[in-house]
Amino acid sequence: MEGSSSSSLVSKSDGELEEMLDRMLTRLALCDDSKLEALVSKLLPLTISSLSSQSPSVRNKVLEILSHVNKRVKHHHEIGLPLLELWKLYTDPAASPMVRNFAIVYVEMAFERAPAKEREDIAPKTLENVSKFPQQHQEIILRIAIKVIGECHARQISDDVSVKYKSLIASQDKEIFLDFCLHMLLYQPPPQGGGSPPGLSVFQVNRITGKQELKGDMLTKRKLGILNVIGIMDFHGESVYPLYLAASVDSQEPVAKRGEELFKKNASSTNLDDPKLIKRLFLLFNGTTATEHAAPEHSVAPGNIALKMKLMSGFCRSIAAANSFPATLQCIFGCMYGSGTTLRLKQMGMEFTVWVFKHGKIDQLKLMGPVILNAILKMLDGFTGSEADSLSRETKTFSFQAIGLIAQRLPQLFREKTEMAVRLFNALKLETQSLRSTIQEAIVSLAAAYKDSPENILRDLEVLLLENSLAEQNEARFCALRWATSLYNSQHCPSLYICMLSAADPKLDIRELALEGLFLKEEGRSVVSNHDHKYPKFVEMLEYILKQQPKLLDSSEMRGQKLLFPSQVYVVMIKFLVKCFELQMEENNTQAVGTEFLYSAQRMCLLLEHSLAFEGSAELHACASKALVSVGSYLPEMVEVYCSRKVVWLRRLLSHTDLSTRESASRLLGMASCALSDAESCSLLSELIASVSQPTQKLRFEAHHGGLCAVGYVSAHCLYRIPAVSKAVVQNAVKCLVDVVNLETAPLASVAMEALGHIGICGPLPLLVNDSSPGTQVLEVLQEKLSKLLSGDDIKSVQIIALSLGHICSHEMSSSHLKIALDLLFSLSRSKAEEILFAAGEALSFLWGDVPVTADMILKTNYTSLSTDSNFLMREVKSVSKKFSDAKTGDEDSHVASRETISGKLFDTLLYSSRKDERCAGTVWMLSLIMYCGQHPSIQLMLPKIQEAFSHLLGDQNELTQELASQGMSIVYELGDSAMKQSLVDALVNTLTGTSKRKRAIKLDEETEVFQEGTIGESPSGGKISTYKELCNLANEMGQPDLIYKFMDLANHQASLNSKRGAAFGFSKIAKQAGDALRPHLRLLIPRLIRYQYDPDKNVQDAMAHIWKALIQDPKKAVDEHLNHIFDDLLVQCGSRLWRSREASCLALADIIQGRKFDQVGEHLKRLWIAAFRAMDDIKETVRNAGDKLCRSVTSLTIRICDITLTEISDARQAMDIVLPFLLSEGIMSKVNSVRKASIAVVMKLAKGAGVALRPHLSDLVCCMLESLSSLEDQGLNYVELHAANIGIETEKLENLRISISKGSPMWETLDLCINIVDTESLEQLIPRLTQLVRGGVGLNTRVGVASFISLLVQKVGTEIKPFTGMLLRLLFPVAKEEKSSAAKRAFSSACGVVLKYSSPSQAQSLIEETAALHSGDRSSQIACASLFKSFSSTASDIMSGHQSAIVPVIFISRFEDDKQISSLFEEVWEDITSGERVTLQLFLEEIVNHICESITSSSWASKKKSGKAISKLTEVLGDSLSPQHNKLLQCLINEIPGRLWEGKDALLDALGALSVSCHEAITKEHPKTPTVILNLICSACKKKVKKYRESAFSCLEKVIIAFGDPEFFNAVFPMLYEMCNTASVKTNSQVQSASDAVKTESENGEDGHVPLEKLMECVKSCIQVATIDDIISRKADLIHVLLISLSPGFLWNVKISGISCLGKLCSRFQSLWNDSMDGLLPSDATKFAHELFHSLVPKLLECINTVKIAQVHVAASQCMLELVEVYSKVSSLHPVEVDFKGEINSLIELEKSEEAKSLLRKSRDALSNLPSLN
Repeated sequence: MEGSSSSSLVSKSDGELEEMLDRMLTRLALCDDSKLEALVSKLLPLTISSLSSQSPSVRNKVLEILSHVNKRVKHHHEIGLPLLELWKLYTDPAASPMVRNFAIVYVEMAFERAPAKEREDIAPKTLENVSKFPQQHQEIILRIAIKVIGECHARQISDDVSVKYKSLIASQDKEIFLDFCLHMLLYQPPPQGGGSPPGLSVFQVNRITGKQELKGDMLTKRKLGILNVIGIMDFHGESVYPLYLAASVDSQEPVAKRGEELFKKNASSTNLDDPKLIKRLFLLFNGTTATEHAAPEHSVAPGNIALKMKLMSGFCRSIAAANSFPATLQCIFGCMYGSGTTLRLKQMGMEFTVWVFKHGKIDQLKLMGPVILNAILKMLDGFTGSEADSLSRETKTFSFQAIGLIAQRLPQLFREKTEMAVRLFNALKLETQSLRSTIQEAIVSLAAAYKDSPENILRDLEVLLLENSLAEQNEARFCALRWATSLYNSQHCPSLYICMLSAADPKLDIRELALEGLFLKEEGRSVVSNHDHKYPKFVEMLEYILKQQPKLLDSSEMRGQKLLFPSQVYVVMIKFLVKCFELQMEENNTQAVGTEFLYSAQRMCLLLEHSLAFEGSAELHACASKALVSVGSYLPEMVEVYCSRKVVWLRRLLSHTDLSTRESASRLLGMASCALSDAESCSLLSELIASVSQPTQKLRFEAHHGGLCAVGYVSAHCLYRIPAVSKAVVQNAVKCLVDVVNLETAPLASVAMEALGHIGICGPLPLLVNDSSPGTQVLEVLQEKLSKLLSGDDIKSVQIIALSLGHICSHEMSSSHLKIALDLLFSLSRSKAEEILFAAGEALSFLWGDVPVTADMILKTNYTSLSTDSNFLMREVKSVSKKFSDAKTGDEDSHVASRETISGKLFDTLLYSSRKDERCAGTVWMLSLIMYCGQHPSIQLMLPKIQEAFSHLLGDQNELTQELASQGMSIVYELGDSAMKQSLVDALVNTLTGTSKRKRAIKLDEETEVFQEGTIGESPSGGKISTYKELCNLANEMGQPDLIYKFMDLANHQASLNSKRGAAFGFSKIAKQAGDALRPHLRLLIPRLIRYQYDPDKNVQDAMAHIWKALIQDPKKAVDEHLNHIFDDLLVQCGSRLWRSREASCLALADIIQGRKFDQVGEHLKRLWIAAFRAMDDIKETVRNAGDKLCRSVTSLTIRICDITLTEISDARQAMDIVLPFLLSEGIMSKVNSVRKASIAVVMKLAKGAGVALRPHLSDLVCCMLESLSSLEDQGLNYVELHAANIGIETEKLENLRISISKGSPMWETLDLCINIVDTESLEQLIPRLTQLVRGGVGLNTRVGVASFISLLVQKVGTEIKPFTGMLLRLLFPVAKEEKSSAAKRAFSSACGVVLKYSSPSQAQSLIEETAALHSGDRSSQIACASLFKSFSSTASDIMSGHQSAIVPVIFISRFEDDKQISSLFEEVWEDITSGERVTLQLFLEEIVNHICESITSSSWASKKKSGKAISKLTEVLGDSLSPQHNKLLQCLINEIPGRLWEGKDALLDALGALSVSCHEAITKEHPKTPTVILNLICSACKKKVKKYRESAFSCLEKVIIAFGDPEFFNAVFPMLYEMCNTASVKTNSQVQSASDAVKTESENGEDGHVPLEKLMECVKSCIQVATIDDIISRKADLIHVLLISLSPGFLWNVKISGISCLGKLCSRFQSLWNDSMDGLLPSDATKFAHELFHSLVPKLLECINTVKIAQVHVAASQCMLELVEVYSKVSSLHPVEVDFKGEINSLIELEKSEEAKSLLRKSRDALSNLPSLN
C-alpha cells in the first residue's frame, strides 16, 4: 500500500495533497470508534509519508490529522495501528528524515498495540541494519525489540522465530544488539540515593530504560528473554561470555540460574586470551578510571562484588589478562584495597597476582612487579599473627606464592637487600603449619635471586642460614640447608659446615640433602667433577670448623665428657675432612708438605682423638680410628710420633666393642711402635703377649681379639724395622700366636693366623724352638688344626685363615712349607662360599708372586684385601693395575715349584672338573692369578691355555662361573698380544653365532650334575633329577635306555645357551677394546644379537644388550644396513625346533618391522605373514603370545603400505598382490581360530585403506568373504537350528537372527567396502565368480550374503549391469524358486527384482510369466512367487506396471490360499501393487474372472476352494458391479457344486450365496428360472450329511431366499425344513442330556446327518420373510410346531435365540400384513392363528426366561413376548385370554437382573392387564 501511496503522492501537487488530507481528516472525524482501526490502518502511513512535502500547509494538515489520531486512540488501546506498513515506511530508503522521525514514533506506539504473534514476527526484522539508523532511533528500536523479547520469549522461543534471529549472527548489527543486551543484563533497579548501577554509566542506563522504569517481573522477563534469544543465536563464545557472566550473578534467581547454565555450556569454547574480550571484562571490573577523562554521564561504575568474583575466575585462566597493563594492576589493587572489598575478593586478587607473576611478560612485570610486591608486603603486615578463617589463610598462601614467583621472574628486586630473606625465614617460624609448605617453596624460589648478590649480602646471609639451620621448625632447617647447598659454591666452608650440622637432623629429607651437599652421596651439587673445584682446601675447612667450635681441640679434658655434636655430625665431618685431606695430599704428592699443613694435620689428630670420647657411637669410633690410620698412611712419621705418646690410650681401645675400632687401634699401636726405641718396642710387645697369654676365661673376647691383632701388627713392625729387634721377642710372639691357633676356637684362631700373616708379610716366620726339637716350621705344627678350621662352617674365619696362608708364604723359602699351604688352600676347592674362594684365590696369588701389595700397605693403611679392592674381581682391570702400579715385586725364584703345582691343579683338575663347584673354584682362582699377577712372565706364557679354559667355562651352569670366565676373557684380551686378541675375538664370535669348534670333553661320573635341580621336574617317586646317575635311572625305569641321549642333547643345548650368555659378558668388555677387529663379523653377529636381546631368559637379554651397546654405535644405521640378513635369520629361526628361538625371533621381528617402507620389507612380506600365523598356532603358549604380537605388527605394517593415502599407488598394488591372495587362501581358510580372526580383521582394514589398489583382487576377496560368512559362523547356531523344532524355537526367527549376526560381522563390512570400488573391468571378473557361488555356495549366511551382495552391486553399478542381466536372471530365478530357506528365498527374490529393473523387455516379460506360473505349484513355488512379486513391486515397479494384467489375477486369487503364510505374503504384495482395491478389481475384472473360472475347473480341490473364496471377495468388494461377469461365475459354480463332496467345497456354496446376493437382479433378468435352479441345488446340498458343508448350505439357502425374495420359495423350502426340524426334535427327545452333553453330542455327531437347528431356524425366518400371509396361515400348525421345538428345553440357548428371532419375524410379518390382507381373510382364521400363537408360545417364552441364565436370551424373549401380546391385543376382543400369565411375569420381574429385560417384562405385564379375560 505504501509503495502505491508514495508513488501517487509524488505525482500530486501540494494543493492536491492538502485537499486529499482534508478529506482524510473529514473521514476521520465522521468515523465511529468501532471502524476507526480499519481507517487508521489505511490513512496513517499515507499521512506520515505526506510529510515529505515541503509545503507548510501540507505539513500543518498532517500534524492536524496526527493530533486527531492521537486523541482518538490515546485511551483506546484496543485500537491497533498498521505496524508492518509503518515499519516499511520507516525503512524505505527514499523516506525523508522527517518521515522517519514521525514513523518511528508511531512504530513504537504500534508495537504496544499489536497482537503478540505480530510483534514476535516483526521484532527480529527491526534489528536488521540497526547499525545504520540514527543513534536515537537505535535506542528506540532496541528498546522495542528487548521489550518484545521479554514479553514473548521469557519462557521459550519457537523454531521459526529463532531462525529470524540467527540471521543477525553474520551482520554488523550484532555488536550493537549484544552491547544493549549486556547493559540490560547488568541493569538493576537504582538505589534510593541515585547513581548508576554497577557496571553501567548514567548514559547507558538512560539508553536502556528510556522514560520507563524497569523493575520486578518486567525486568526479570526481559533478561530471561535476552538469554533465551542469545542462547539460540550460536554466537562465538567471546561475544556472549560477558552477557552470560553478568546474568549468572543477577539478583533474580531465574536469571542467575539460566545465566549459569549458559555460562557453563559456552565457557569451554571461549577464548579468554582474546584482547577485545579481556578489555570488555576489565571495563566491567574496574569501571572507567580517572586516567580516561570520560564525561561524568559516560563514566562506567565498577562491577559489584559478585560480578567481580566471577570475573576473577576468568582472569585467572587468561594470559592476556595477565598482560593488560595498567588494567591488570588496577584490578589487583581493586581486589586488595578497593572500596567494599571482601576477604574472598582479596584471596582471588592474590590468586590472580600469582597468575600474573607466572604468565606476565617480563617488560610488563618490570612495571607492575615492584608496585604489586609492596602492596603484598603491606597486606601481609596488616594480618594478625595467625588467621583462623580459611580465606585469610588462602590469601596468605597466594601472597607467599606470588613472592616466590616474582623472585624467579625479577630476581634483581631482592639481591641487594636481605630483608625479604629475613622476612620469609621469620614467617616460616611464626606462621601456622598449613602455610609453611607454601612459604618453604617461596624461600626455595628466592634462593636463586640471591645467587649473584654482593659479597656483603652473602656474608649476612651466612649468619641467617646458620641461625636457621639450628631452628626448631624443620621447614626452617630445610630451607637454610637448601640455600646453603644452592647459593654457594662447593668450596664455601660456612655452607659445608651447615651441611655437617644438618647430617644428624631428625628429618630424613634434611639428612639426605646434607649428605648430597657434602658429596657423600652419588648425587650431590652440580659442580665440576675436577677435584680442584669440588672440595675446599683441607686447611681452610678444618680452620673454619675449629673456629666455630674451638673446644674440639680440648681432647684430654673432653675425653670423658659429652660430645659437642651428635655422633652423626662427627661422622660426616670426619669423612669430609679426610676426603679433603686425601685430595690435597694427592695434589701435593711430588711436593714437600708445608708446616701449615702439618700443623693442621696435627690438629686433625686432636679432633679425631676427641671424636673417640666415650660418649660417641660405635660408628663414630670406627670412623675416627680409620681416619687416623688414613692420616698415618700419608704422614706416617707424624702419626707414629703422635701415637707413640698415646700408647696407653690406644691399648685401652684394644678392648673396644667395635671390631673396626679394635683393628684400627691395633694398626695405630703397630705404627706407634715404630717411633719407640727397641727396648720400648720389645717391652710393649712383651706386655701384649702377656695380656693375651692369660687364661681365656679371664679375658673378654674383645680384649683377646684386640690383643692378638696388636701382637701381630707390633711384631710385624718389629721384624720390618731396620735394624730388626731381637728374634727372641718375635719368636715369643709367633709361639704365642701358634698356641692360640692350636688352643682357641675358630674366631680367635683366625685372628691369630691373621697376626701370623702380618708377621709373614714382612719376612719368613721364625722356626718354633722347644726342648724336643731345634726348630719346627709353623705350618707343620698347625697343619692338622688348620685343616679342621678350614673345613669348618665359620666362613669369616676360613676367609681370614686362607688370606693369612698367602701372607705367611709370600716370603717363605721352604718347599715343604709351601706345599702344606697349597694343600690347605686346595682343600677349599669344593667350598660353596664365594667369599672363601675369593680369599683362597688371593692367597694363591701371594704364593705365585708379583702381587701388587707391599707390607706398608697392609700394616700402615686401611687395607683389607685385594678382593674387596677389586670388587671381588669384577672391577675394571686398569683401576687395580693403576692403583698398584708402584708395588714392589716379590722373589721370583723361590716360588717356581709352587707355580707349577698351582697351574697343574688348575688346568688338570679344577677347570675341567666334572663338578661345577670345583670348576667355579678353578675359575675364581685362575681369574685371581691373571688379575693380581697378570704381568708375571709365567702368566704371559700360559695365556693361550687360560683363554681356552675360560672359553670352555662360558657355558657353565653356574652364573658366577660364567661371569668370571667372561671377565677373565676380557683380561686375557688386554694382557695378550695382537694374535691372541684376534684369536679371542674369533672364538667369541663363533660362540655367539653357534659355529664354535667342539669343546674339550669332560668325563662324567655318577654324581656329575647335568641339569640344575628342578629344571626338568621330579622323578615318579618324587625325588630330584639332576645328576648323571639319576638321569640314567630314570631312563631305565621308563624302559627307554636311549632316552639318556635325548637328556644329554638337552643338556648340550642348555650349555650352548649358557655359553652365549657367558660369551656376551666377555664380549661386551672386549668389544670396547677390540674396535675395528670386529667389523668383518658384524654381518653374522648383528642378526643374532638382535634375536638374543629378545630371548626369554632375562639374563641372556641383559648380556646381549651389553654387547649391543658396546659394539654398535648407531643402532638404527646398523639395522638398516643389515636389514635383509636380519630378516633372513629371524624368519628362519621362527621355524626353529627350539621354542626360545621361535619366541625371540617373533618378538624381534615385531619390533624390527615397525615404520618400515615397502622397498625394505616387500620381498619378505609373505614370509612374515607365514611366520606370524605359524607362531600363532605354536604348541607353546609364550610363542603363541609372541606370534600374536608379531601378527599385530605385521598387520599394522601391511595396512600402512597398502594404504594409498600413505604409500605410493604402485607400491600399494605390489603389496596388495603379495598379501591379499595369501590371506584369502591361507589365513581366512585356516583351521586356527586366532589366525582366521586376524586375517579377517586385516582384510577388512585393507579394504578400507587400499582403495583402487584392491580392484585386481576384488573377485577373490568378495567370494572369500561370502564363503566366510558361513564357514566362520559359530557352529553352535547350526546345531540349534537343526534342533529348533524340538526346543520350541521358530526356524525362521533363528534364520533371521543368524543373518543379522552375519551382516554385523567384519566380513560383511568388508563386502560393503568392496562395492564402493567396483568398476566395469572388475565387474567382468566378478559376475562369473558370483554365479559360481550362487550355484555352489553352501550355508545360509553365504547364500543370503551372495544374494544381498548382488542386489547391492546392481544398485551401485546401475546400467553397467545390463550385459549380465540375462545370465543373472536365468541363474537367480530357479534358485529363488527352489531355495528351501525362507530367508534365502527372500534374498534371491530381492536380487531378481533388482536385476529385473535393468533387464530388457523380453527378459522382463519372460521372468514375470514364469513367476506368475509358480502360483499353481507346490508350497515352495507359491512362496517364491509371492516373494518375487513383492521384490518386483518394490524395486522394479515401473516394469511390473506394464504386466499387471498377468500379475493381478494371480495375486488376487492367491490371497485366499489355506496356508496362512502364503496368503499373508500375497496379501502384502496385493497391498503393494494396488492403490485402491475396488478400482483395481474393476480394471482387471475380466482377467480375474477368467482366471477364477480356469482355476475352479481345475482338478485341484485347493484351487477350487480358493476360487470360491475369491468369488466371495469379488462380490463383497464390487457388489452389483460384478453383474457383467456374473454368468461365467454362476455357471462354473452350478457345474461344480453337484457331485461328490471334498474338503473345502463349502467355499463354493459361500460363493454362490454371495453371488446371488450381489447379482440377484441380473440373474433373474437373464434367466427367470435360474433362481429356482439355484434353490434346488442348494436344497439338495442341505441334505448332505457332512456338518460343515451342510451348515454352509443352510447359510447359502438363507441368503438365496432373501436375495431373490420369491414367495414361491416358502412352499418349496418350508416342508423340507419342517421335516428336518421334526427329525432333530425326535433325536433330541430320545436323549435325556444336559446342556453340556448336548454340546458334546452335537460335536460328536457332526458327520452323521445332524441338523444345525439354529441355521435351520434362520432359514425358516427367511421363508417367513418372503412368504405370503396366506401361505403362512395355511401352514400355521407346522409353524407353531417348529417354533415350539426350537424353544423346547433340549436345545442350546443359541437355538432358542434363533427360534425367538423367527417368532419375532412372524409377529412383525403378521402385524404388517394384518392391515393389508385382513379383508381377504376370514376373521376366524386370523384371530384363531393369533389366539393359538399366543397361548402356545407365551408359556415357552416364560419358560426360557426362567430356565436359561443368559441375559441375551432374557432380553430377546421379553421383546418377543411384548410383540406377541401386541399382536394378540388386536384379536383379544374375539378371543379372551384363557390363562393369566401376569403372576408368572411378576415373579420373573422380581428375579430379573437385566434392566432392559425387566422393562420389557413390565410392558408385557401392563399390556396383558388391559386384555379381557374369560374370568
